[in-house]
Amino acid sequence: MELYLDSADVKEIKEAFELGFLSGLTTTPTFMHRHGITDIDGTIVELSEIVPVLQIEALGSTADEIVAEAKRQHALGLDKSKTVFKIPVSLEGLKACKRLRDEDYLVNIHLVYTIQQAYMAMAAGATYVCPLVGRLQDQGHDAIGLIQQCVEAVNYYGYDTKIMFSSVRNVEHIRNALDAGAHTITAPWKIIKQLTQNNLTELGTRQFFEHTRLMTMQVRDIMTDVNPVVTRDESIHDCLVKMTVGGFGAATIVDENGAPVGIFTDGDLRRMIEKEGGESVNRKVGNLPLKTPKSIEASAMLVDASNLFKDTQVDTLIVTENGKAVGMIDVQDLIKLDQVS
Repeated sequence: MELYLDSADVKEIKEAFELGFLSGLTTTPTFMHRHGITDIDGTIVELSEIVPVLQIEALGSTADEIVAEAKRQHALGLDKSKTVFKIPVSLEGLKACKRLRDEDYLVNIHLVYTIQQAYMAMAAGATYVCPLVGRLQDQGHDAIGLIQQCVEAVNYYGYDTKIMFSSVRNVEHIRNALDAGAHTITAPWKIIKQLTQNNLTELGTRQFFEHTRLMTMQVRDIMTDVNPVVTRDESIHDCLVKMTVGGFGAATIVDENGAPVGIFTDGDLRRMIEKEGGESVNRKVGNLPLKTPKSIEASAMLVDASNLFKDTQVDTLIVTENGKAVGMIDVQDLIKLDQVS
């Protein structure tokens, strides 16, 4: 199935065709007017150099006028094999279609709303027949049924015509087109961008990123340069100052060799003040009942840190290097890392 972009926004068109697999572009004078384009011929030439196949309007009141307009546009330097001339269905339009097809021009008979119109376009040799699904549904008609009828007619009678599903309003229309066996879809960029979106896909992708990082990144890769450290001889007040300056909710207590012997957190502070009052901040850190904190080497992989958080149920790990405290990581650091993706 061919997938066309339906647009006249040059910036959007360039972005969309970076995908590398869109079949071509359909555009209309209405789109161009909406985007403030005044040099239609210049825009057509510009677009023809960007997209693989360009479908443009060839308007006229009579078959002669339509054919003349198509040939005039072709003479701008367009490639006949890469340009499709869109013609609204009518007797004069179908007459022009037959004449253009006899000269190997590509034609899209569009603004089709009935199977009878589609049949006449097929009989005239149209390269594409283009029912407008969204517009038909707006009027309460069975537009999907019409697409199915057109596809069945092509397949049953062997017409060399592609049924183009157009006037796409939502992602469900793309599914409808696939279910109906349409040969071509032309859709706005905002719809095409939604076609790969799915919550389960996004969840799985995030998990892959998370697990890959856990197995390829070390603890030191997410550890900050700030390292609030206090010795046993310093006061709790000194500890609080270093925690505040460093922006941490905890400080590492170390011995004379820099090895971690304890950890003081803002939770410890709240409990101590509730029990002993504000004067307790003047106590020495060494007078606290210290327990050896949970630590991990800076060279350890993040998966090891993740497992340690789970096994010990602590929120903070002291990071060491050659036995000395060099920093801390919090369980939130792993969560934030996951949110980056």
